[in-house]
Amino acid sequence: MDKVKVTINGREMAVNKEFTILEAAETNGVDIPTLCYEEGLSLQGCCRLCVVEVNGARKLMAACTTPIYEGMVVETETERVVSARRDVLRLLLANHDLRCLTCERNGDCRLQDYCYRYQVENTPYPGDRKAYPIDGTNPFFYRNYGKCIMCGKCVRICAEVNGAHVIDFMDRGFDVKVTSAYDDGLTETTCTFCGMCVQVCPVAALVEKSTVWAGRPWEMRKVKTTCPYCGVGCQLNLKVKDNRIVGVAKEKSGSNRGHLCVKGQFGWDYVHSPDRLTQPLIRRDGELKPATWPETLAYVARRLLGIKEQYGGAAIAGLSSAKCTNEENYLFQKLMRSVLFTNHVDHCARL
Repeated sequence: MDKVKVTINGREMAVNKEFTILEAAETNGVDIPTLCYEEGLSLQGCCRLCVVEVNGARKLMAACTTPIYEGMVVETETERVVSARRDVLRLLLANHDLRCLTCERNGDCRLQDYCYRYQVENTPYPGDRKAYPIDGTNPFFYRNYGKCIMCGKCVRICAEVNGAHVIDFMDRGFDVKVTSAYDDGLTETTCTFCGMCVQVCPVAALVEKSTVWAGRPWEMRKVKTTCPYCGVGCQLNLKVKDNRIVGVAKEKSGSNRGHLCVKGQFGWDYVHSPDRLTQPLIRRDGELKPATWPETLAYVARRLLGIKEQYGGAAIAGLSSAKCTNEENYLFQKLMRSVLFTNHVDHCARL
């Protein structure tokens, strides 16, 4: 991998020559604020919050779109840079719903974090404000245009990762907003409700309905797990409060790289169903009665081995679940073929 030497904030570093300033900085522990940048999506450089000062350049450069070169000298927190970032934040606040006290992203909002970081408390740019109603017509999340900062991440991930191309910018100037064709509700479009747009939103323009009034972000612990809906093995983080799941957060590791389908993102409510079995049951005298796990496993093993000895392995069949992981299904068929000597193994993936 070819490298070049650049200097960022007085530190000389050797980095991949294909990097942008932002990638070079992040790789070496230098934090540059961003709102429109998302790893894996096309570069837009539209929020201008990542501007930096490059030696020899007449204007401030967007770190997320500017490629590095040999000998480049960059400053990320000069007085000029900080002043520009403060003005960007003030412009965003000029048309932003500032009811932060009851906002579901309070404490987990990039705009809030950067306003605190650069000590921006209000805006000197009063004027007309957009007043769009909150859209809750779909079953999974709210769309609050009053909090949208036009970063475009939802538009790009819908087009570039999902491939659905459901939403885009509509109108121009002051009236611009992110919506579907003809401003139709999402249930009237080709939206698959994968929730990718919700996961990349840096503010509270897109919020899962399940998390509303369910708890503050800092009250929830994230539990990394594997999606149970198919054998792909998508990784996700469950948002858990008081031992109850209230939502799903992004987990960038795994084959899915943080992206989910509608099942993984929103189809977890069955976990708390009152009809769900919570312990094994064994039929005794014609009635299903609770049993312990050791007792149940011993009973199943004894009965299967007894059938095998009396009738042979061909008398046994195994039906596995598509909701198991590939590893679990491998062990299941291994048990059926190598221990019980039957090839009668099937599964329920008939979607």
